[in-house]
Amino acid sequence: MEKLLKYCLKSALFIVLFSCNNSEENFDHLSQAERQKLSTEVFDGGSHLPQGSVKSMTRIERAIAIDPGNCDAVRELSVAYLKRGMPDKWKPQMDKTVECNPEIWTGYRGYNYLWFYRDYKRAIADFNATDSITPDFTEAPQGHSVDFWRGIAYLGLKEYAQSISYFDKHIAKETAESGEDWVEQEAFLYKGIAHYENKQPEKALESLNKVIHYSKNLTADGKYYKALILAEQQNCTKALLLVNEAIADFNNGYFNSRDYVETIRQIYMEDLNKLKTQVDTCLAATI
Repeated sequence: MEKLLKYCLKSALFIVLFSCNNSEENFDHLSQAERQKLSTEVFDGGSHLPQGSVKSMTRIERAIAIDPGNCDAVRELSVAYLKRGMPDKWKPQMDKTVECNPEIWTGYRGYNYLWFYRDYKRAIADFNATDSITPDFTEAPQGHSVDFWRGIAYLGLKEYAQSISYFDKHIAKETAESGEDWVEQEAFLYKGIAHYENKQPEKALESLNKVIHYSKNLTADGKYYKALILAEQQNCTKALLLVNEAIADFNNGYFNSRDYVETIRQIYMEDLNKLKTQVDTCLAATI
């Protein structure tokens, strides 16, 4: 009987809570300052919830209903749709985010176009717009400059001259401000790939050697592309040494990758094994 009573009480409580959460709330009696404060409290109160979960999204939607000008909540809802693979809902929500604060979120939308949708042209348009909004300094959405992101986007379009020019611009600025050893290894890697795909192997090797140097000799990607070039130049002995090291680095987790999405020009063990077979064939032909 006691268990039944507890069950009934829990059921009743659930019904009450469910009804409250789904009832139409009216916040007209609150001042704008009060709405902003309450919206922030609701939004921050669920920050521990898994991003994109139903509970998290319900909390975000309530925060927006209280204060539609809560840009952080508007943006977070767009991220939830993005990570749940709902582009039809992500796009209008992301556009609202940009409208809410274009200076901060235009570049972020470009980042999403670049990595989640491979829409390089729209990504570049947003990175260019970010430059126009803040002409006095270079924006860095998601921790990297718009020049870095434009370099990757133009590589995706196979417009190599543009890609290389933006990597050069990014590298020059970072080097002047902090020293070359502070430049992201990916900048040298992608610049090297752009040179390689643009049939400029010697320039590619210059960048790839920097990747290997600054990674302290732990880079499957840098060694893979260098081995690829050396194999094409019939320098098969050195190519074999590098591809074996690349395989070891890959197995130890030293390869270029990204959370949630495949990185541009990501390599896999199949690529390394294929190159090793080519190099082995190259060596056999010289015996």
